[in-house]
Amino acid sequence: MPPPILRDKHHKAPSVFQAENLLREARRQKQIAADHVPEILLLDPDGDILRYLRATGQAQPFPTWPCYHSEMFAFERLGQRLGLIACAVGAPYAVLLAEQLFASGCRLLVSITSSGQLKALAEPPYYVLVEKALRDEGTSYHYLPPADFAHADPALLDAAEAALSSAPVTVHRGDTWTTDAPFRETAEVIAHGKARGLAAIEMECAALYAFATAKDRPVLCFAHVTNTMAVTDRDFEKGDAQGAVESLYLIDALVAHGLPRLLAHRSEPKQSG
Repeated sequence: MPPPILRDKHHKAPSVFQAENLLREARRQKQIAADHVPEILLLDPDGDILRYLRATGQAQPFPTWPCYHSEMFAFERLGQRLGLIACAVGAPYAVLLAEQLFASGCRLLVSITSSGQLKALAEPPYYVLVEKALRDEGTSYHYLPPADFAHADPALLDAAEAALSSAPVTVHRGDTWTTDAPFRETAEVIAHGKARGLAAIEMECAALYAFATAKDRPVLCFAHVTNTMAVTDRDFEKGDAQGAVESLYLIDALVAHGLPRLLAHRSEPKQSG
């Protein structure tokens, strides 16, 4: 008998609880007018990007975001208005937000998450554009049948890689391992990840890509490889402004080189529960 998380999921059946209805009730209770969020949204699990933007006067609260459990901020890069939610740590929370963001007008969701190094691609810190993520978490199994990996949209990956080719920061393509339990990264787990050629271990990517596949939503995940699980001194050095400056270079490259225009020509996403 498989464990409960793998039983009775009925992946093609619609959900009774819909993000649109939750947002409707939140707006009613908070007396917030209906409003579309910015088309490009950024999840910033560590909160470093938001802290930098607020410290430099670049981010303002987005007052019509009705979510019960998060705050949104708006900022501009190269003339493009974007939204940001900080501290979206872990697979369940990231996907909970993703559902509500796409129900509110989001057209592209980008996650930049701090991660631990498995296969060494460079000296940390550096970025990995995640192609697929090992599903060692719980959320993805509610969206897709069991499989080892959740995959990014290949066309979106290729478009992002082309856009990033001129960014003043090196981005590698690779695969990651998504875990729900970062303090259970044993020597055996780390060795197994390295043997599989996985670049990093993080907490959101597999769930976000499973959601993206199931709902036909455009999601890009970056693993910001910042540490070696603190097994050496002076770990978690992220770069200028705790890595926020270089992370914003990635966003600038996506904005400057046509990814929003690419998304504007996507067909309307399918509706599913």
